[in-house]
Amino acid sequence: MKVVLPLAGLGTRLRPHTYSKPKPLVSVAGNTVLGHVLDSLKGLPIEEVIFITGYLGDQIEQYVRSRYSFTARFVEQTELKGQAHAIDLASAFIDQPVLIIFVDTIVKADLSRLLDVQSDGVLYVKEVEDPRRFGVAVLKDGKIQRLVEKPKTPVSNLAVIGVYYLRNWQLLRDALHDVIAQNIQTSGEYYLADALQLMIDRGAQFEAWSVDAWEDCGTVEALVQTNRYLLSHGHDRAPDEVTNSIIIPPVYVSPTAKIKNSVVGPYVSVADGVTICDSIVRDSILSDDATIGDVALHESIVGSRAVVKGSYWRLNVGDSSEIAYE
Repeated sequence: MKVVLPLAGLGTRLRPHTYSKPKPLVSVAGNTVLGHVLDSLKGLPIEEVIFITGYLGDQIEQYVRSRYSFTARFVEQTELKGQAHAIDLASAFIDQPVLIIFVDTIVKADLSRLLDVQSDGVLYVKEVEDPRRFGVAVLKDGKIQRLVEKPKTPVSNLAVIGVYYLRNWQLLRDALHDVIAQNIQTSGEYYLADALQLMIDRGAQFEAWSVDAWEDCGTVEALVQTNRYLLSHGHDRAPDEVTNSIIIPPVYVSPTAKIKNSVVGPYVSVADGVTICDSIVRDSILSDDATIGDVALHESIVGSRAVVKGSYWRLNVGDSSEIAYE
């Protein structure tokens, strides 16, 4: 199979971190978001991974080529016209079943099951309480009958999570071309859901498979939550050595990080070259070569090479007083 990863978005909801790096290279639980996705593909018979890049795409290419040995192709999307437009740019290279993954989320699923699929494809879904926030799949007789983008009235609680396996790659290519040729747009963009609906209307049989977990990486709050989940599910790493410090698991601490006179954890990711001194850090993500000193951090993300320093208070507090600072 081939894999297509659309990565051209600006990642505006993760600014300021995405001013200097593309969203897929933001850190979480000891790895980048992109690294977690690529590592989940291990064991699949992948002939080629196609990266559709845009903003700061050179960083993505450098990252992939320096860390992975699989065959990689990079296609640039110079105009952000939507998902279907992005994938259509790679359609000339899709000549066999294809796995499409949007790198906004991290999922837990057994992708090896895809090798046994006999239908035209699989769309991964997850039951949600409020389907109005998502594109959803409507089923009939166990097959997907209709895809609805952010329904105002409930038609299904099965959110389509952004992972698609299209065994019928020929029909996919035709549908992508037709969506653009017929100018089928939603909110001014060409959506993959519209191309998939064309495939369904032309007789394609799609299955809906549930995932065990679906964690968002699109906002600061969501990234912190995803960090908690990953550290609690096998992505933790205790530090080799600390100085006069307390570590509260689960955490991920790089072997090159330095921790002194501090309390770190729970749910903290500490990347390469980070220095933490005289601080309390919990529920946070510290990117490579950051420096943390004399502060207390909670639900925070600190970028690469950033410096965060503070000072301690000296207080003389009387009875029945209250001091709060958040």
